[in-house]
Amino acid sequence: MKQFLALGVLLIVACSTPQQDKINGVSFVSSGDEVSQIHVNPVLDIHANYAAIMPFGFIQKPDTPELYFNTERQWFGERREGAKQYIEALHKNGVQVMLKPQIWISRGEFTGNLAMKNETDWVNFESGYRDFILLYAQLAEETKTDIFCIGTELATFIKERPEFWQSLIQDVKKVYHGKLTYAANWDEYGKTPFWDQLDFIGVNAYFPLCEKQNPTIEALREGWQPWKMKLKTLAEDLEKPMLFTEFGYRSMDFTGKKPWLVDRNEMNVNLKAQADATQVIFEEFWNEEWFAGGFVWKWFMHHDQVGGNADNRFTPQNKPAESVIRRQYALANKTGT
Repeated sequence: MKQFLALGVLLIVACSTPQQDKINGVSFVSSGDEVSQIHVNPVLDIHANYAAIMPFGFIQKPDTPELYFNTERQWFGERREGAKQYIEALHKNGVQVMLKPQIWISRGEFTGNLAMKNETDWVNFESGYRDFILLYAQLAEETKTDIFCIGTELATFIKERPEFWQSLIQDVKKVYHGKLTYAANWDEYGKTPFWDQLDFIGVNAYFPLCEKQNPTIEALREGWQPWKMKLKTLAEDLEKPMLFTEFGYRSMDFTGKKPWLVDRNEMNVNLKAQADATQVIFEEFWNEEWFAGGFVWKWFMHHDQVGGNADNRFTPQNKPAESVIRRQYALANKTGT
């Protein structure tokens, strides 16, 4: 009888032990303003427990070695003092942070194509990029930031200069002692060579799902299956949790066709497609043990001034997709998943 009682106690304890919380995050866009409580409240309202803070460095062309960052010409939130103020405001409200410094190339050219013309330019660019990343790694340590991201969508840079990345990771670890990731583009993550040195496999999850103008839930779910299997296999093979460092959909027709599109096309607004695609990604991933969670792209500080029913951009703010996120994040926080 005692054995049965002991077994019952063990089962109760096992069932009541909470699973590791999912990262229910938003990508908090840099602004020219300081963050105040009125800006944090909408983040709390959707039950987000994480926010990505994104200071920027700038270059003129994909092959110019000069990287400019932390300058007075940048918006407040794009430089160190702004990132620090954002982090402190979020931490004060119990929201954890991933600090994710990023590069912007003039005219929004794709960072994955960044490549220098010669060895001298590579060395000069690497010196600037190291300083850029270490500046924010030190800030992450100072502010006890929970996750630090060492780069975003830099496939060619990584392919051409693998030794640099190995040394950069070691340098970051000397000044920052939290968890590390890298934000790989959806078509890049399988070739990223240093996942074994990081804590999360980071993926910007803009996978093409279907080519339908008005994609159904079923079509979107079907479109995820081959990608999901590859993500699961990599996470289990490397024994590393998978983190969607960015995920989201535009509120427009054909939202599942090329989810990475950031152009200002006039595609018809389709609020339902965005909401459905967001719901499907939650249903497909948030209950998986190998999946850590993710950061919605993107969330603007001035909540009452963005998004809405006439907007075909990425933000879910003031759209049906915001309600989808609120329900999911509230449920995840309640269940511990």
